[in-house]
Order: sequence, then structure tokens, then C-alpha cells
Amino acid sequence: MPWLIRVKRKFNAAHYLTNYHGKPEPLHGHTWTVEVFIRADSLDEGGMGYDFVEIDRRLKELLPDYKLLNEVFDFSPSAENVARWLYYKLKQEYPTLEKVVVWETEECGTEFWE
Repeated sequence: MPWLIRVKRKFNAAHYLTNYHGKPEPLHGHTWTVEVFIRADSLDEGGMGYDFVEIDRRLKELLPDYKLLNEVFDFSPSAENVARWLYYKLKQEYPTLEKVVVWETEECGTEFWE
């Protein structure tokens, strides 16, 4: 019986969109929300599939809080690209990672999985 471990973390960052012509093109910021979903096929002796605290710590290390994303990444920092980047970073440490969800606002977000 598998479990789906979910961890959510927020971070604040600004970005501007390249090759886009509309209202959100110029520099603007968000309180981004990231959710990761990791499948656990078994539980350890303590009854846990993965340690929430450990996953949250890793997210805190990876997420560029209070940064300009265009200066952090060598790609256009759309929500889609950030989700893909984070997925591949976490997949190295959590091989059963199912997907990453990145929300720019409460209403708009994207998911990435393989």
C-alpha cells in the first residue's frame, strides 16, 4: 500500500517574464507556494514514509527566498520552469518523487512530473 507524502512551503521572490507581452511582463513579485508529492511504498519503524522536517529543510535550502529569480536561474523563471527545475533537483534525493506544484498566486499555478 503506497502513501503520498506532501510537503508545502512558501517563499517570496520577484521575477519578470521574457518573450511575453502583457500585464505580468515587467518586474513583479509573488508569495510563491511549492508543494512536493513523494510516494512512500513502505514505512520505517517509526511509522513514517519520509520525514516532513527533512523535506521542508531541503526545500528551504533550494528555494530562492527574497531574490530576483532572473538573477538566480539561467532560464526564464516562469512557474513552469521553476517547477521543472525543482522537480529534477529533488528527484536526485527522492527517487519516488511524483510531482512538484508551484503556485504564483492562490489562483494560478502549474504542476510538473514525468
